[in-house]
Amino acid sequence: MQSLITAVLEHDEAVDFLAWPGDFDLDLDRGDHVEEVHLASGAALEGFAGDGAGGTYFFCGEGGEERPVLYADSEGGAALVAIGLPELLRLLLVAPWWRDCRAFTGEESRELAADYLEDMPDLVVRRDRAAEALGIDLPSEAEVLARLHEVATRAGRDFVLVFTPENTPYTPLVRS
Repeated sequence: MQSLITAVLEHDEAVDFLAWPGDFDLDLDRGDHVEEVHLASGAALEGFAGDGAGGTYFFCGEGGEERPVLYADSEGGAALVAIGLPELLRLLLVAPWWRDCRAFTGEESRELAADYLEDMPDLVVRRDRAAEALGIDLPSEAEVLARLHEVATRAGRDFVLVFTPENTPYTPLVRS
């Protein structure tokens, strides 16, 4: 069975949408974070993608693409954002503005979506083509943001990212 990472890399529309507006780069060189970090639990941490501002996406623990995904920005913030790569891709496809969605309300998401659509009128068409190419069914914005909040605030408690040189935890990007 082909990996989802390979499937993404084989579909230009998916790569392009995830790069922008998703701000998600699967370039193999993007897996290195800007500073030395580890999980407080001691579980394995594997960087596999990045964003334009120096943030990193990590797989946590042992296994494959089904592993939990933690996002760390370059400013000392982190959050568990998905349980597995398919869930992360649904988040990035449906709500690429998730980092700016602090209250997790439908109203806030609609306002952010409107800003993105103003700059990119073909966003929905591009998103749908990318999802189709990857065989991913898309939930609603409300569903994907509720799931992000649930993962970050519940399961995320077990995935605390630590700045290794000072042994200090990153600040949670998503609060209860």
